[in-house]
Amino acid sequence: MTDKDAVKLFEDKNIRVTWDKDREEWLFSVVDIISVLVDGNYQQARNYWKWLKTKLKEEGSQLVSNTNQLKLRAEDGKMRLTDVMTSRQILRLIQSVPSKNAEKIKLWLAEVGNDRIEEEYDPEKAINRALETYRRKGYSESWINQRLKSIDVRKEFTDELKNTGVTRQRDFAILTNVLTQVWSGYSVKEYKELKGLTKENLRDNMTNMELVLNMLAETSSTEISRQSARRGFEGAEKSVKQGGVVAKTAREQIEGITGKKIISSKRHVNRALSSGDIMEEDGNS
Repeated sequence: MTDKDAVKLFEDKNIRVTWDKDREEWLFSVVDIISVLVDGNYQQARNYWKWLKTKLKEEGSQLVSNTNQLKLRAEDGKMRLTDVMTSRQILRLIQSVPSKNAEKIKLWLAEVGNDRIEEEYDPEKAINRALETYRRKGYSESWINQRLKSIDVRKEFTDELKNTGVTRQRDFAILTNVLTQVWSGYSVKEYKELKGLTKENLRDNMTNMELVLNMLAETSSTEISRQSARRGFEGAEKSVKQGGVVAKTAREQIEGITGKKIISSKRHVNRALSSGDIMEEDGNS
């Protein structure tokens, strides 16, 4: 459903948000918004929202019944079901909560939405935001450059899938799984389990060499698909498998020469890797 979970800062408070690809809009944690409106802590906001939900239901408001729940990361680090609303719903909610921060929240909502709109018209803004996020997390510049390139390659890959007639998100996920299985020997689920990941992004935890081979698989699949002019899911699957074989062959050749496995059970280490220790980091799985 989402491409990214994030935290947006409102003054000194964190508000959890997630981007809904299908509806192309942000979803906001209701409790976090309430916390700003009532100027209270999490528990106070939680109690207030519980009381307000009951009150709105009694008044016959559709706002509560239209509220969705998604798993967002809580303060203890665990993913917990949380009430979320769109910006339009939040604006309606604000009308029910007397608050000195109401106007500030309205302006903040507009800024958050505008950021996303700006990114659609000027992708460089999105790239710059991604750069800063990775830098804050301590990733090396060489890895960041590789990761950003992988995003570009991924987009070309998915765009080509769309050109073949693949449109369902489920089919994108299936074909990604097929590609990963062919070149790495692991399904996406198995790959993440190998690295001990749960909700984390797999590519964000790949080593430089893993990223390179994943890009080779995707870009090979893209080029093969373009040249073959195959259509539909079955046609796309054939191209994906062939592209995966290209990367698999490269992986096996490198492993044969170095005597070391490329697929690593480790998460990517957030430090600058020299050319001499890239393979060491990629070590035995």
